[in-house]
Amino acid sequence: MMILSQSLKEQLKEYLKLLKYPVILRLSSDESESSQKVTALVNEIATLSDKISVVSADLALTPSFAIDRQDYETGIVFAGLPLGHEFESLVLALLQVGGHAPKITDQQRERIAAIHTKQAFTTFVSLSCHNCPDVVQAFNIISLLNDNVSHTMVEGSMFQDLTDKLGIMAVPTVMKDGKEFISGRQTLDNILDLILGQSELARYNELDVFDQFIIGGGPAGITAAIYSARKGLKTGIIAKDFGGQVMETSEIANITGTPLTTGETYMANCRNHMMDYDVTLLENVAATHVESAQSVFQITLSDHSIIESKTLIVATGARWKSIHVPGEQEFKNKGIAYCVHCDGPLFKDKSVAIIGGGNSGIEAAIDLSHIVQEVTILEFGDHLNADRILQDKLATLDNVNVILNANTKEILGDQKVNGLTYEDRQTGKCHHLSVEGVFILVGLDPNTEFLNDTLQLNDYGEIVIDAQGRTSVDGIFAAGDCTDVPFKQIIIAEGAGATASLSAFDYLIRH
Repeated sequence: MMILSQSLKEQLKEYLKLLKYPVILRLSSDESESSQKVTALVNEIATLSDKISVVSADLALTPSFAIDRQDYETGIVFAGLPLGHEFESLVLALLQVGGHAPKITDQQRERIAAIHTKQAFTTFVSLSCHNCPDVVQAFNIISLLNDNVSHTMVEGSMFQDLTDKLGIMAVPTVMKDGKEFISGRQTLDNILDLILGQSELARYNELDVFDQFIIGGGPAGITAAIYSARKGLKTGIIAKDFGGQVMETSEIANITGTPLTTGETYMANCRNHMMDYDVTLLENVAATHVESAQSVFQITLSDHSIIESKTLIVATGARWKSIHVPGEQEFKNKGIAYCVHCDGPLFKDKSVAIIGGGNSGIEAAIDLSHIVQEVTILEFGDHLNADRILQDKLATLDNVNVILNANTKEILGDQKVNGLTYEDRQTGKCHHLSVEGVFILVGLDPNTEFLNDTLQLNDYGEIVIDAQGRTSVDGIFAAGDCTDVPFKQIIIAEGAGATASLSAFDYLIRH
């Protein structure tokens, strides 16, 4: 049985030449088919370097393997096959255990060293989840550098019984002491904040006044920062989650000159491009308040820092819209999901519903049709709004049903989702639909709550701007999905970010 392709083996062999210390793979296996696959993977890896050896072990989960040094148990364990997006996590773990230093800051090392209690974490992933590797790699680094911490990655599809028992319906989900610790995309700093129980306060208070300060680290904000820095302005940008919603996009095919890429890859390229310039990046904090103060704007951050800037660009993007029905909040991550690529594999051979008949909903239905037993699309209107090419593809699928004029009234469940109720808007009659998962894809809500009536917003909470990106307050500009532009697209947000930055530059010249 061969798990890795020959080309992948050759690439991995080159990486493993970087190993400085011997690495021991401690394998826990039995006679099951799953164990045979994991055993084959471990043995294939061992053949690629004379610094890697395999020994038998009795670990908590089978099949699994730990990655240790001869004189040191790191606490890093992979349960299942770390392939797909998690293959990078495996390679990095091998290199880091073998002496290749993790690329983290001195401050992060100090914070990891400050963990003084024994803590064991388990991260449940799917191999198609592009957010999971960041979480797995962060916990692996913490485990490697602090022997008080251990971490096990569990591939959900190989341990379906365990994920069902724990009620895990979204990835990444991190468990600690049998209870959910955290879920969703996280950075190393986010995780350390939670483990340590505190974060540094007012860490950015000493920064000088900026010429342009951008709130938001998505396509609009990044583009604005690049344009600002190229003008020679003192530029700062804040990003609670760098990359924004684009990070949840598995495939992008409509950016001019880039026929096909992933959200994660594209935003990594955007980040590198931005950091080629003199831009101050503030991560893992959010803006909580904005106000005018004499000749500058003051932006209060979630760590209580106060930033000052002569101009301000708001590019905070949007988040998935809620439908505000009973059960929606109670069953988030317990059967209610928003990212098909991340969470879809957890619903293998189950029946699911998709609320929303636009492009996002129909694309999700097409993807899920290859994984789940049955998909039911609930569309509020009397017709689907997705592009014709998507509807044509949908029509070829025999396990997808479409219900029009469906008003979702309640999502039902016990410990997790087991159904929903919808009203036929034509007859007024209510119907029950038995499903184990509900994907809510009905559009976006702008991230503008923190503005506290600072700017004029429309009825949808979007910032009202003019053709130059100007808002209702002189010196404050806005761009992207948080504004009232009619179309929410990456390339449109980037153009708006450039416009807002150039307008802010013009404002500085004139004032």
